[in-house]
Amino acid sequence: MTKTPAATDRQMRVFVRPIGTACAVCLLLLPCTSRSAGAEIPEPLGKLIRQTCLDCHGGESAEGGLDLASLAFTLDDRELRDRWILIHDRIHAGEMPPDPEMLSDPDRQTLLKTLNDAIAKADRADVMANGRGPLRRLTREEYEQNLRDVLQLPLLDIRDMLPEDRVVHRFNKTATALDMSRVQLAAYLDAAEAALQQAMADGPKPPQVTKYRAVGTRLFSATSTFGEREAMFFAKDNKAVGAKELETLKDDTILELALFRSAHWPYYGYPRGFVAKLSGQYRVRFSARAVLQTEGYQLQPATEPVPMTFRARKPSGPDVSGDVRATGGIMDIQPNPSVYETTVRLLPTETFEYSLLGLPVPLARNVNGGPPTYRYPPFPEGGQPGVAFQWLEVEGPLPPESWPPPSHRVLFDDIDSEVTSENPTEDVGRLLRRFVNLAAREPVPTETLVRFEQLIQRRLKQGIPFPEAMLAGYKAFLCSSHFLYLREPSDPATGHLDQYAVASRLSHFLTNTRPDPALMELAAAGKMCNADTLRRKTDRLINSSGFDRFVESFTDYWLDLRNIRRDEPDIRLHPEYRFDDYLIESMERETRTLFTAMIRDNLSTSALVDADFVYANDRLARHYGLKPLSGSKMQKVVLPDDSPYGGLLAQAAIMKVTANGTSTSPVIRGAWIMERLIGQPPPPPPKSVPAVEPDIRGAKTIRELLALHTKSESCAGCHARFDPVGLALENFDVLGGWRTRYRGIEQNLEQRESVTGIDRAGHDFAYTLAEPVDASGQLLDGRRFRDIHKLKSLLASNPRQLARNLLHQFTLYATGTPVRFSDRTEIESILDACESDGYRVRDLIHSLVQSRIFLGKDGCR
Repeated sequence: MTKTPAATDRQMRVFVRPIGTACAVCLLLLPCTSRSAGAEIPEPLGKLIRQTCLDCHGGESAEGGLDLASLAFTLDDRELRDRWILIHDRIHAGEMPPDPEMLSDPDRQTLLKTLNDAIAKADRADVMANGRGPLRRLTREEYEQNLRDVLQLPLLDIRDMLPEDRVVHRFNKTATALDMSRVQLAAYLDAAEAALQQAMADGPKPPQVTKYRAVGTRLFSATSTFGEREAMFFAKDNKAVGAKELETLKDDTILELALFRSAHWPYYGYPRGFVAKLSGQYRVRFSARAVLQTEGYQLQPATEPVPMTFRARKPSGPDVSGDVRATGGIMDIQPNPSVYETTVRLLPTETFEYSLLGLPVPLARNVNGGPPTYRYPPFPEGGQPGVAFQWLEVEGPLPPESWPPPSHRVLFDDIDSEVTSENPTEDVGRLLRRFVNLAAREPVPTETLVRFEQLIQRRLKQGIPFPEAMLAGYKAFLCSSHFLYLREPSDPATGHLDQYAVASRLSHFLTNTRPDPALMELAAAGKMCNADTLRRKTDRLINSSGFDRFVESFTDYWLDLRNIRRDEPDIRLHPEYRFDDYLIESMERETRTLFTAMIRDNLSTSALVDADFVYANDRLARHYGLKPLSGSKMQKVVLPDDSPYGGLLAQAAIMKVTANGTSTSPVIRGAWIMERLIGQPPPPPPKSVPAVEPDIRGAKTIRELLALHTKSESCAGCHARFDPVGLALENFDVLGGWRTRYRGIEQNLEQRESVTGIDRAGHDFAYTLAEPVDASGQLLDGRRFRDIHKLKSLLASNPRQLARNLLHQFTLYATGTPVRFSDRTEIESILDACESDGYRVRDLIHSLVQSRIFLGKDGCR
């Protein structure tokens, strides 16, 4: 059948929509070559298509716009091959044809084998000719970390000078999305120049270190703070000091600053009179103890530590000007007076404020339209936890161990901080070669170095000072393809395996930065691809501190943790979460800690959906209803048998990023889980179908709303893939807390139980308890579950699919290219090799690193 001009001229796209009783693919194609101009469909594939497909997918009226009668079988065309891959996958999933009885199992297997063999052959030929994927530009995080390592500036902060990288296939490392425009190049040039300027010594001596000490009333910016006296006061002998006595004792070391609120607007709680004049690291030492405030503003020793950190900010009033950021790490203040020490990073004109975690945040109320007033919330039983400070010292900026600093030596070797050269012509070549040897991740040809050297020499002839001329050459190299891009390890033209490219791929995979000297030495010796050596080096990187960068970046994108603070909890329905930043921070750390353990401890991929333990701290233990824990550090806790938690699936952080702060949606949660954790993404919804909006009044249950939404048979078929998983998670609220009933805001509904109280801000709240949660359901394959416990066991019963999905995520993150059709056999071989040990995650990484997918050829030997 010849394609009509009308059909040929249509501008179309690829998407998935409901057809019949199942979700079948609809390939709305860009103009494609007619059958007469393309390759013929081989038999028996052609015969099966004519027998089972053309009634629906033939001619102008082809269902979904997929006209198989005219779709060319020219598989060396990437776009056409991708369309046939989609067809293959939908047939394999049983979605085409929509009626399973239209295609017998033997015919389905014959059709799939014929398609598989033809597509795989064409895709392998493409890889051999053009490589598995294109060059990949460094992401802005990788670029920053490369500069930090090269210039020996561990605190370099230039990431936000660069445009945000596009996210494709859920990651910002997808090579095809990491393009380079003039605007981006200009930003990279500016960022490189800023980094180089920071690396230079800015005088003959290091900056002068200043010292500051605060006691008495100098410990705080004022003698009171927002939230009434309960939020903060000065104490003597464990009792609050009155205003008159405070004036007399203001600089007396007998005074303690007693603080009982977290740092959140409105608040400005910094040491009086301290401001950093220069950028750098500042050492902070202080004496403090955890206390309980009891009636009458009296202090007694706390029973548990109180966590705190500091926040860098500009000194101002409650309306903060500029950036506010946590610095110095979390410290657990113990009940006994002790001296604590940390370092904080400050910019010029910044100070820092006390940031106690998990305490109330009093906020002004306008009662009956009156003036703003504050009310401190009721104390917990036993007293309100807080911290009493005795003294505080600041010293900085901390100087480097030597001067000029190591960063300056990277640029100018043994030339002092004045950077004068008696023989500039000779020094240009020497310094440039030295810098490139330090910065490059592979040998740079001499003819390339000549071009950078000529650039510097031209600057000198123009009268540019020697250091500026050298920086111009360095900047040009740092913004060249030799530094900005990562190459495929295997050259498709020669089949040569580039040892340096393997080292770079491995280090950027597991530490988000350049190869360290040990990897570079192995690459230079041609030993990177020895199987035993590669395994040892992979283990070394996994066990290194740099591995934290991988965990943070990978989970930021795969699990959406970068968006964990995106939606504030609705204070009408969830007042207990108001201003609870410590809970959010703890949730985030739990997920990263578990994922780190899954790799370092080589846990089974089944921990994605179920485990008999969690990592928790004091705040998460309360949130999860566990026995009390002490301190902010994550601890491994074995769960009681009836706990619904355990595994990534039920973590509070996952529940948070799949909710909008006001309500939970089984549709969103179910689709997210099926795509991110299970690896079975649902088709995108038709644009004409509105989303399901939960009824926050509590008048209708989510099941009633979904029933209305899925009245259509085609909608029901799609939603059956993910709604049941989302419904099983309905016992978890917007922050992952356990609930048995929904909440509403309507107070006048019959048979609704009202809950009232005072929240962490000192405000009244009232909500109603609505219908009980029904977490039962039935999966698409007919298996039923009663609650989250049974769902976990059902999902964990297919560990191969969990491992397959994780391998796909690792492959894209490590190589910048998604799993290709011709990679699928290799993926299944890796899974076969890891099956006997339960698909352990570290084993999956080792197998991937030593595979053809990672190395670009036959793998390690």
